[in-house]
Amino acid sequence: MERKQRNTTRQTVIETVRDRISCLPGHVIDQILSCLPIREAVRTSVLSKIWKNKWYTLPNLVFDRQGVYDVTSEDAFLNRTKIVNIIDHVLLIHSGSINMFKFTECDLIGEILVSDMNRWILYLTGRSIKELVLEFLTDEEEEEYYKIPWCLFSCQSLHHLKLQWCRLNPPGAFEGFRNLKSLDLYLVTMPQDAFENMISGCPLLEKLKLAEVDGLTQINIHAPNLKIFEVFGEFEGISFDNTFQLVTVIIHLTLNLSPEDSQSKLHGRSSNLLDFFDHLPHLQSLVIGSHFLKHLAAGVLPITLPTSCIGLKYLSFSINFHDLKEISAALCLLRSSPNLQKLEIHALIGQHTVPVYDWDDTFSRPNTPIQVRHVTIDGISGFRPELDFIRFLLLYSPVLEKMIVKPYGNVRSVLVPDLIRFKRASGEAEVIYGSW
Repeated sequence: MERKQRNTTRQTVIETVRDRISCLPGHVIDQILSCLPIREAVRTSVLSKIWKNKWYTLPNLVFDRQGVYDVTSEDAFLNRTKIVNIIDHVLLIHSGSINMFKFTECDLIGEILVSDMNRWILYLTGRSIKELVLEFLTDEEEEEYYKIPWCLFSCQSLHHLKLQWCRLNPPGAFEGFRNLKSLDLYLVTMPQDAFENMISGCPLLEKLKLAEVDGLTQINIHAPNLKIFEVFGEFEGISFDNTFQLVTVIIHLTLNLSPEDSQSKLHGRSSNLLDFFDHLPHLQSLVIGSHFLKHLAAGVLPITLPTSCIGLKYLSFSINFHDLKEISAALCLLRSSPNLQKLEIHALIGQHTVPVYDWDDTFSRPNTPIQVRHVTIDGISGFRPELDFIRFLLLYSPVLEKMIVKPYGNVRSVLVPDLIRFKRASGEAEVIYGSW
């Protein structure tokens, strides 16, 4: 009798909870479902009649290890047939709009046939999808890419596109994605001319990220609404055209250019530095990774840029302090950034001859004081050019609040006396010596 009463009470509690859940506003239920892996979202259909078909209208479909693979099973990696059946079932039953389709962390060759993916993309383009994410895993030695079908290039509803291990070769009639706002390409192969045509054909593009894109030697960007640009990989140079809205640029060049290579591409122009900043009047944040400063340093370097980088607030660059041209290029940037607030400098490690120079010529006083407040310098070894660069910053930065110096190796006995004796324009400047 008591057991029956307990079961009745438990059932009543369950029904009460279900009723409360069912009474939630529709947008709250949709939000709850969107936070669940798709496998768990489907399981909510047992909660009540109201919840039975709720997952049919999920706007974001994510098929990844968490959402597709059954981690409770001994076979954590479902075979191709099961994955295909799951995705087919969801797409068949789904009603309403599909804002995002994400397929990630799956081996395309081992688990999914190309024909299945082509079929899904064709279906999604017909549903006016807004965001597509395809991140495949493959053996880097095999370099097998998934070739994006031509039907995707006709999908003008796309706002966001992210691709990994894919091959893009648009049809000749392709004129770009007219509504695309962000593009993220990683380990993608694409012809140079096709890339340039695609970018120029995306007039609303605001964010562009490129990482290890095969087929690009010179990266030419024509994007009137681009605000954020990030690139990582091997390339010979970058040129901007009609990119006057850019506020954030992040560049990591993995190809070490020789001075001769950089110089030969100038074709009589004065400096790569001038061309680079010509279309970046509103730049606020700039990160220059390994080797790219060498490219900017090619040519005859000015003391300051013709037009100051008035909006630049954050600057980070990697520099070879054994290269006088790179030092001069970095100083040009500092003299041309009157409103810079934060500066990060990463010294590149190398065995080179210390350059010979005159302090007054190389580290000449800027026309206006440097307004930087926080400076971090890491990886220095105590060579004269490194110390002179620190001396320059301390001498001409009247509002400097903190400078953190992180040496490479144990060079405390060399650095500390020099850091103490350097004159400081700012009476509030705190120099902190730390480990690298």
